[in-house]
Amino acid sequence: MSIKRMLVLLCVLLIFLGAETVPAEEKPLWEVGVGVAALYLPDYRGSDEGSFYVLPYPYIIYRGDFLRVDKDRISGRIFETDRLLFDVSFYGSVPVDSDDNDDRRGMPDLDPTFEVGPALNITLLKGAQNRYKLGLNFPVRAVFSTDFSSVHHEGWIFSPRLNFEWNDVVPGTGLNFGLSAGPIFADSGYHDYYYTVEPRYAASWRPAYDSDGGYSGSAVTVGLNKTLNSFILGAFVSMDFLEGAEIEDSPLVTTKHSVMGGVTVSWVFFKSVKMVTVK
Repeated sequence: MSIKRMLVLLCVLLIFLGAETVPAEEKPLWEVGVGVAALYLPDYRGSDEGSFYVLPYPYIIYRGDFLRVDKDRISGRIFETDRLLFDVSFYGSVPVDSDDNDDRRGMPDLDPTFEVGPALNITLLKGAQNRYKLGLNFPVRAVFSTDFSSVHHEGWIFSPRLNFEWNDVVPGTGLNFGLSAGPIFADSGYHDYYYTVEPRYAASWRPAYDSDGGYSGSAVTVGLNKTLNSFILGAFVSMDFLEGAEIEDSPLVTTKHSVMGGVTVSWVFFKSVKMVTVK
């Protein structure tokens, strides 16, 4: 695996490690550790090809007033009340070598992408001591691709989410559960990057195709995590549903149910002395 691919993969992995579902309490300002993950990622949404990975990763938590780095996002908090949070969120995807993907063979490689943009988070319902929480997340992100020598804007994506967190699902076990689900919308630029087949790359088994913007399917993610002393165990499964999506007729969409998932073990060995209140 190339160093560039590993770096991007680490970014994607850190996004999917699972939400920090803990009751409101005093927590260290920062935590540092390491972990190892085993996961499967499709080449892209709608691809029936993917890869398995086993790799180490850094475990970093930072609970600052503005900058937050936790197990499901890196964000800058711009405005926050008891029920509303307006922040900046990030996302990313791994590169794809078209020679290793039968459906894209002969086409340009897909460079890794990163996404950045504002997000409005609304808490609809929460239980005592944050035992459970139901909320809505409305992120709008600009998508950029890079070959590490230049950066190109590829389009925009909007993926509203209904999020549910339930701490200590089985009382006394410390097992935490998270569920996220919602539709995805993208403009023509984003869809072009992944799903358009220009006439010069058309073949008898891969007709030319021009992507439009619009509905891009939906996604559901389920995660579990549990802390055992200095160790954190986690698992997640995420599935995309492309029925009715604007790009479902692209010859590069070979399955309408893309699945990714993985398991992680993190070891936290340094914590700050300073404590902060986590809501």
